[in-house]
Amino acid sequence: MSKIQVMNEVLANKIAAGEVVEKTMNVVKELVENSIDAGSTEIRIQLIDSGVKEIEVADNGVGMDEEDAKMAFERHATSKLKNLDDLFYIESLGFRGEALPSIASVSNIRLKTSDGETGTLLTLSGGENLQVERSDLQKGTTITVSDLFYNTPVRLKYLKNLYVELASIVEYVNKMALSYPNIKFTLINNDKFLLKTDGSGDLLKVIYEIYGVDITKKMIPIEGENDDYYIHGYISYPEVTKGNRNSITTLVNGRVIKNNELNKCIVDCYHTYIHKDRYPVIILNIEVDPILIDINIHPTKMDIKFSKMETLKDLVIDCITKRLEEISLIPEVSVRDSYSISEVRKQITSTKEEEIEEKPKYEEIQLDFEVKESSKEKKEIKKDEKEEKKEEPTEEKTTRIKKMIPRGVVLLTYIVAENEDGMYLIDQHAAAERINFEKIVKEMKEKPLPVDLLVPIKIELRSDEFILVKQRFELLEEYGFSVEEFGKNTIIVRTHPSWIPEDRSDDIIHKIVDLMIEKGEFDFEKFTWRMAATTACRMSVMAGDYISQEDQEWILENIRYCENPFTCPHGRPTIITYTRYELEKLFKRQLD
Repeated sequence: MSKIQVMNEVLANKIAAGEVVEKTMNVVKELVENSIDAGSTEIRIQLIDSGVKEIEVADNGVGMDEEDAKMAFERHATSKLKNLDDLFYIESLGFRGEALPSIASVSNIRLKTSDGETGTLLTLSGGENLQVERSDLQKGTTITVSDLFYNTPVRLKYLKNLYVELASIVEYVNKMALSYPNIKFTLINNDKFLLKTDGSGDLLKVIYEIYGVDITKKMIPIEGENDDYYIHGYISYPEVTKGNRNSITTLVNGRVIKNNELNKCIVDCYHTYIHKDRYPVIILNIEVDPILIDINIHPTKMDIKFSKMETLKDLVIDCITKRLEEISLIPEVSVRDSYSISEVRKQITSTKEEEIEEKPKYEEIQLDFEVKESSKEKKEIKKDEKEEKKEEPTEEKTTRIKKMIPRGVVLLTYIVAENEDGMYLIDQHAAAERINFEKIVKEMKEKPLPVDLLVPIKIELRSDEFILVKQRFELLEEYGFSVEEFGKNTIIVRTHPSWIPEDRSDDIIHKIVDLMIEKGEFDFEKFTWRMAATTACRMSVMAGDYISQEDQEWILENIRYCENPFTCPHGRPTIITYTRYELEKLFKRQLD
């Protein structure tokens, strides 16, 4: 007897369901995508117990006649692909014809549909016992999935708890609402409304419904195109961040995707603007000719391949970085109040987003703090005599911050300043660190002459660390370090670049070597940035250090001429502001 047999259709569908339907969110995803492909303008999703007990998706799309309703549950039956060529030009969200039979094989299904001429009511249990009845003629489709995984208890066992399942569904529906602002989405769980959009086509309104007023006020519109791609959407101010990448919503031709390379490109645009391990809020719509992308690489259809990825990345980087450079990024301390969407829209397009005609020019600025104990055990700052002879920045140069007058320091950390717009708090360490960082980066590009160490620095390493550092000797030498082997697992540094201060050279060089001990693929650009940021941090005035009035003026004047004066190299804010209006509201001088 032959050992190889063709499995029956029910078994094949259950196996396929393991790839297509892993959790309740996958069911919602497939049904919602079918509704969108059907041309719906209203989609209502109702859940019972996070969808584990029941999922109902109702739409007002084109509907189906009886024959199509029955055929929809046949494996590989689809209206979206006719021939092989269509596979390379996919414009619909669904196309495989696997979702409905896979879902039906592990649940009970009730389908009510009408194309306006005939109404059909269809029921299945575990993909079998098909029953067909007549129904009303209300155009659209309502599909109810109940008792998910009732006949596959192992899969049911591995469902997450109800809160986790619900969170996945809400995240997905939110992203679809952002992708299709022209569709009215309603999401309900156990009779509680979780999302309701108006389908007006206004993306900002959808952002308002999902993220609330505080984040919506901090969103920036972006738009750009090249020969292959057109992108548009909203990005958040650097002060608005989340603890994970879920806040980055990327959409390609209306499809929610997850592409790690694209997400990394977006996060890199915020490099030095936000702290590491924090992520901006992004809604990025990408429109592209379907022939340039491949969707058919994963059953969930959430991953995608771009045939011209570098072109897309260049466009994204150009649009986001230019937009961040054009606006003032000083966080405002605001009085919490209720706002309508129209008021939020006015704030987004208000003077806070003043366009800068010319990109800020950077003047070489040196701010070397030498800290010593005074007789009162307070730390004071001395500047080199050569520094005092340097030309002060002039008002002719373009700045992104107005001139500020220092009024003192609080908590030995924050400079209090003012101008005609309001009051400012400046983190003395973060601001000095930014100034020094940009000075170092400039000097790195100019490749200054190395400085000989009077006493060479010897560094002992573990054998694995020594191997990694030895491989990267040339990298250090390129920046002006002279490094040699000096016995077993030991290196010696004889020279260093002039941008490292003499009195901090030992500490900084040890830290730079630590940065080189990075296993796996070595990122040259990341290392260069970290080396500059580490040096800038070590040579800058610290929180808790005493600084004089002259030093305050020096920081406030020179931070204005930095290319990015709003954050330190590690992404922490250098300055926040209390506008005159917000101060007057706090003190009840403004009551409107």
